[in-house]
Amino acid sequence: MNTQNNVRFNNVRFKRPRLLIVGCGDVGMRLLQLVRERFRVFAVTSQPARCAQLRAAGAVPIVADLDRPETLKRLGRLAPWVVHLAPPPKQGALDLRTRNLTAILPEGTRVVYISTSGVYGDRQGALIDETAPRAPRNARAQRRVDAEQVLRAWAVAASGRVAILRAPGIYAAERLPLERLRQGTPALAAQDDVYTNHIHADDLAYLALLALFRARPGRAYNASDDTHMKMGDYFDLVADAFGLPRAPRLPRAGLEQAVSPMLLSFMSESRRLGNRRIRHELRARLRHPRVEETVRALAE
Repeated sequence: MNTQNNVRFNNVRFKRPRLLIVGCGDVGMRLLQLVRERFRVFAVTSQPARCAQLRAAGAVPIVADLDRPETLKRLGRLAPWVVHLAPPPKQGALDLRTRNLTAILPEGTRVVYISTSGVYGDRQGALIDETAPRAPRNARAQRRVDAEQVLRAWAVAASGRVAILRAPGIYAAERLPLERLRQGTPALAAQDDVYTNHIHADDLAYLALLALFRARPGRAYNASDDTHMKMGDYFDLVADAFGLPRAPRLPRAGLEQAVSPMLLSFMSESRRLGNRRIRHELRARLRHPRVEETVRALAE
């Protein structure tokens, strides 16, 4: 009897569809908790030391490196469902990692790619939706645009399906600017401040799951919550909630000498993201629709 039950369980497990998570970091681990009961999950990591952690979380770990195409060959027909979370390389105008991945994907694969809202560039605070043209202003965002274009071209050529989630600033209990506030890193003065957008890491993982089943082919989605807040006000919110000093405010000219070029680049783009598509097409109900409420709850 026990043997029959085991066989039956194994058959059910074998019949579960296979999902490949590429780049299984923080958001990938959160996604893994959502999908491990309905999929047989394979998680790609370039770090062999992470295999035990991934296995304990319910995935089959696969050691491969997107920078080394020869390590990717066995991924080719492993799973017809893919969530691509790996960031682009740190240099260059092209995302060679995404190019290497699409080179081994079989026809008909369904892919969800986590991109960035940085592809829109600076909109001077305007409210935009996914029809806004992409206008990246830095190399990081240019590589994301390249990845989006490569994936869409692959989908057309290989009869695949790709959905793109453009994520803004990702936050969670472990991803708040507490250390920055403790160090007294300045923020922009109110007259120079920029709009920023947010998504909780749990909600981004949830949107990736919904996109696997509900996204329209080739569609981009702003993976953003309902908050429209300026960056300095966000830092003030976190500081007040956690009992830390507020960040000093400096005009843009003074800030250029006080922060890193990367941080300054984030402070040089202002936009508000409309999220109608995730509400109506993905039918998403975010657990953390307002960053103010969630930050205060985390502090409590």
